[in-house]
Amino acid sequence: MNKKIIVITGASGTGKTTISRYLEEKYQIPHVITHTSRAPRTGEKNGVDYYFETNDSFENNHYLERVEYSGNKYGSSEEGLQKAWQKADIASIVLDSKGAIAYRKKYGQDCIVIFMKADPDIVADRLRNRGDEEHRVAQRLVSEENRRDFEIPKELHRNHYEIINKDIRITKDRVDEIIKSIK
Repeated sequence: MNKKIIVITGASGTGKTTISRYLEEKYQIPHVITHTSRAPRTGEKNGVDYYFETNDSFENNHYLERVEYSGNKYGSSEEGLQKAWQKADIASIVLDSKGAIAYRKKYGQDCIVIFMKADPDIVADRLRNRGDEEHRVAQRLVSEENRRDFEIPKELHRNHYEIINKDIRITKDRVDEIIKSIK
């Protein structure tokens, strides 16, 4: 079996990380740990949730994709993907749509894209509930990157799965169907 990467993409607060955790818990599909220069949120751990970097150390990695949001750098490295593939033939990663496009270009049919959608009001509530400050929630909802991630980009139109995440049980059932179809 070729190594596969499941790319979970969509706007902030649509449930991407929840689905990545579900894949790990139910199917032992490891997530690729990505890098960021932002400070950890309460409860986040270095090497588990992200590799937390300084602006300088961030530049020492070999990135498949990288982006800047709200003054913070984010990126996924070749090394992180290889570590995940050492654990299993299928790994998952949470990316914005630009990152998803980069992975699709590099890995073609071995890149399975799951595009998560949710109502903007639900998204705002989820961002608040995970501890984002009100001004950050407002800033994120109107950002160009977030608006872009509310719709699947044309570069990903074919061969992607779209999930509207209103009810987590229905969402998980849909994820189960996707996993059965790719194994």
